[in-house]
Amino acid sequence: MKLENKSIVVTGASAGMGKHIVELFVKEGANVVAVARRAERLADLAESLKDAPGKLVVFTGDVSKREDNEAMIDLAVKEFGKLDVLVNNAGVMDDMATIANATDEKYDYVMGINVYGPLCAMRKACQVFLEQGNGGNIINVSSVGASHQAAGAVYCASKAAVNAYTRHTAYVYMKEGIRCNAIAPGGIATEIGTAMGMPNMDGYGRVKPVQALAPAPGQTADIANTALFLASDDSAYINGVILPVDGGWTSF
Repeated sequence: MKLENKSIVVTGASAGMGKHIVELFVKEGANVVAVARRAERLADLAESLKDAPGKLVVFTGDVSKREDNEAMIDLAVKEFGKLDVLVNNAGVMDDMATIANATDEKYDYVMGINVYGPLCAMRKACQVFLEQGNGGNIINVSSVGASHQAAGAVYCASKAAVNAYTRHTAYVYMKEGIRCNAIAPGGIATEIGTAMGMPNMDGYGRVKPVQALAPAPGQTADIANTALFLASDDSAYINGVILPVDGGWTSF
């Protein structure tokens, strides 16, 4: 088992990529705090993994709130005695709007979850890592939208911020052995698109040519397997990398 006895926090754990990451990690021996807003889905996840090699603890919380980010890290340390890995997976789409059509309400919502959430979680995790004194590992989930105009202006900006967090953290804490990498998914078959609701049709029409170049959608397993590699000791010399998992979309 690649993650035996590792203590890991995974956000956005109730569906899609986050759920698959949690399932794989616990089966690989990790002790995981699974974080999401939907308590009933977390309960179902815990029931399905009750006989897995690792231990699963669920935490119902909202990553746009500082206190929830801090509490989920504290819970991992309380339950498992330490923190080894943080996976910032929780994220939401905008409505594909351009700058001219972007609203303050959508900005606050997307940035709260996609940018402020990882900031709070990384801050708390790094404080714990520094106190523990034996390094640490952060995996952020970014998007091809950070480099390709595949969504709205707000979403693309939010994922570019995640990439900046990733590279900055990897560099400044290199000497302390804290690694930070990001996975940049392309089109993955999850709920995120349907949860977006009706898109802004002007914005959608303008990015449609980029969308049309996307390969066939990937699966949540593609992201979970990449996260497993980055969370394991197999990737010990990988730091500050934004790793595309997009079927080649960003190769052109």
